Amino acid sequence: MPRRTVLLFAGLCLVIAAVLAITTLVVVGGRDRAATGGQTVSETGQPSVGGPFTLIDQDGRPVDQTMLDGKWSLVFFGFTWCPEYCPTTLAALKATQDRLGDRADNLQILFISVDPERDSPSVLKDYLSSDGFPEGVIGLTGTPAQIRAAADAYRAYYKKVGEGEGYTMDHSLTVYLMGPDGKFRSALGGDLGPERSAELIRRVMDRG
Repeated sequence: MPRRTVLLFAGLCLVIAAVLAITTLVVVGGRDRAATGGQTVSETGQPSVGGPFTLIDQDGRPVDQTMLDGKWSLVFFGFTWCPEYCPTTLAALKATQDRLGDRADNLQILFISVDPERDSPSVLKDYLSSDGFPEGVIGLTGTPAQIRAAADAYRAYYKKVGEGEGYTMDHSLTVYLMGPDGKFRSALGGDLGPERSAELIRRVMDRG
């Protein structure tokens, strides 16, 4: 075979190998992103959820992410004017809390408002004291910029819908289970129900 033909054939083989390698990287990378919902993954293999925040609690005191340290936490984004999902979720978390028994003593629930325009600390405090909601829920609010930063840290979606006094807030529905180190452990979907949610929390707590 002439030298020129050999060189052309070898070059063609290298091009084909490079294309196959790139294709493999794209396919595998796409599968990895799909498996994690398109989220960044930490060194532990968990989606990168959570991070620094600065907010105001229902008593008007400034707080930050260190309030997660040393306790298990359920973090939930919502708003007090929410007509259905937020009160339903809080009621379900109370039922979950009841099923956890003594383990609930080391579990705090954080309700972060996505509606700082209406949800002042006093409004949050009054709302969260309603019968049927978990005892000791910590309501958090802040400036629009502070709320946005907290939501971005947790990859939580929200958007104002409508104008005037009748506006509402569209928002994501995930409850985040955070470990005593302040890092993400698992997500609780609204379809789990109190029994399965309590079982999931116990299982995650056992793993540490």
